[in-house]
Amino acid sequence: MTTSAQSPAPPEQSGDVLLLRSATVVNTRDGSLTPDTDVLVQDGTITEVRPGIEIPDGLRARIVEARGLFVAPGYNDMHAHPLDQMPARSRDRDLRLLLAYGVTGFRQMSGSPGLLRARAERTLDLPRDGSRLLAMPGTVMVGPLNAGTREEGVATVRQQQAAGADFIKVAMTTPDVFFAAQQEALRLGLTIVGHLPQGIDVIEASRLGMKSIEHLGPGVGLFACCSTDPASVQPDPGGDVKLKAPPVKLPFMDRLIDRMVKKLVINPINQTKPEAVALVRRAVETYDSAMAHSLAARFVDDNTWQVPTLIRVKTQELSDDPAFEDAPELRHMDAQTLKRWRKATATFTKFPASTRATFRELYERQLQLTQAFDAAGVPMLAGSDTSGAGWVVPGASLHREFDELGRAGLSPLRILQMTTLKAAEFLGTTDTMGTVEPGRLADMVLLRGNPVESVENLHGVAGVVREGRYYSEVDLADIKEQAGEAR
Repeated sequence: MTTSAQSPAPPEQSGDVLLLRSATVVNTRDGSLTPDTDVLVQDGTITEVRPGIEIPDGLRARIVEARGLFVAPGYNDMHAHPLDQMPARSRDRDLRLLLAYGVTGFRQMSGSPGLLRARAERTLDLPRDGSRLLAMPGTVMVGPLNAGTREEGVATVRQQQAAGADFIKVAMTTPDVFFAAQQEALRLGLTIVGHLPQGIDVIEASRLGMKSIEHLGPGVGLFACCSTDPASVQPDPGGDVKLKAPPVKLPFMDRLIDRMVKKLVINPINQTKPEAVALVRRAVETYDSAMAHSLAARFVDDNTWQVPTLIRVKTQELSDDPAFEDAPELRHMDAQTLKRWRKATATFTKFPASTRATFRELYERQLQLTQAFDAAGVPMLAGSDTSGAGWVVPGASLHREFDELGRAGLSPLRILQMTTLKAAEFLGTTDTMGTVEPGRLADMVLLRGNPVESVENLHGVAGVVREGRYYSEVDLADIKEQAGEAR
């Protein structure tokens, strides 16, 4: 893999002005189209969107003939981990791959004191021809490593707020620790997002302001609220995956957490015990669509967002699907990563056939639950859980997420909104992103087909504009090729 210094320079530009001529601009609010429209970009910002734009006198510009192409805001992967990748060349590869697939921004879902400090000091040194960091937490809360008690959970929240975290991410805690952390986060003006602790009162977590639930829980997660017999599917608080804390607090605890989480996240479902499989089986059998719609209405009322990450859920629960091993985008990944993914899949195949059948049925229920959320108008975001998750390749995985959302019954416009406009609404940045309008950052995708007509057209990336710099289809293909050559 090449280093940042060795990587190809971004494409040459003429001055600081870019003009996309005669494009069809997609309105992400309602899906309407405005054909034969020019988009003028100056200094990384969209300044005009209208027909017949002329380059101001004295300015040099790159003009891109975009007739027949559809221009939309750049895609955003709202659950991703590229900054976790080490060494830096692996991180930069992932960021460039995201861009090559039209993903101009990402919400980093795990941080550290070092990452927060580097961002504050502007020393992150991320590649210019890569995806843009939108938001980041501190170290993920994993009890008992940094949130084993209510007091530890509260202290962790305070430390991360002081370090500049944008939100608090929870992975594994007990319900009492979760609620204590949630209360403290809200007091400090932070949102809390992430996994639902096993055995938690989901309705209460939503009512008290959990901002986003990731991966539909995960696990049994939300299904206790969608069961005709909720008591029979509710796991014990604390869950079946337990981590053992060191006997004393260590100064490098954050690095220890990171190492343990990275090993686990390739496929957490491999840790599932028989008693947990039995709960999943019961959840599948007692799923009730009316109760799912009732839960969805609760989330709408509370403005509790969902980030289904269906592709991530699928690669866990159907890990042995040959389609993953045969995916063409695996050519981008290094041999060591592929070896780890294949090893995790080999572990998955040791489950009894009946267990794997239960996981497959669970996934079908998760598609149904996602459709219920969509029908009720639950606010949702598109995310893929790249990087680190097995069979989830940066950039390509978000496109696979689009396909899974389509399988769940979501419309192409809804999916486009989840990765553009809704991302901006969630972040509170609609004045700078989410639409192709004057004043917005010049992060855009050029598509060969109408993205509100079919999900397939979301894949047809013919060009990308990132911070006002234009990348042609050839440029994007080169980025993908160099990622593969540098494995």
